[in-house]
Amino acid sequence: MKKLILIPALFCLFMLNVASMCSSDDSSSSSADPTPVINTATSGTWKVTSYVSSGTDETNHFTGYNFTFASGNVLTATNGTNTYTGNWSVTSDDSNDDNPSSDLDFNIAFATPTDFADLTDDWDVVSHTATTISLIDVSGGNGGTDILVFTKN
Repeated sequence: MKKLILIPALFCLFMLNVASMCSSDDSSSSSADPTPVINTATSGTWKVTSYVSSGTDETNHFTGYNFTFASGNVLTATNGTNTYTGNWSVTSDDSNDDNPSSDLDFNIAFATPTDFADLTDDWDVVSHTATTISLIDVSGGNGGTDILVFTKN
């Protein structure tokens, strides 16, 4: 008879334990810290080593240009003859998804010329090292995927 009482009691304790492990504390914030990416970007000049727009390699549009991510969110691209100025920032992505690559947004904005304006977007940071910043953007309109890679000079 004791076995019949012990088995349901153990089952109840097991279920209570499982239920307590499944609960989560939604008040904690797991936002990614943009500071390391900002520090990396501002630590020198960069070149575009890959820009693929919806499967089309357009890296050649940026050949010879050095990009400087300066304080005050000023972005400069120069090839010695032409200089284009835009804005940049790195922000924590507040969306609540399971995609770790979208925890940080690398925001780029150029008004002109057209090739540089194509870089204007809120890119997801895929990875960054001391010498490489890899970004991706999945278009909401046509569903195309753009990939942008900066390599330190």
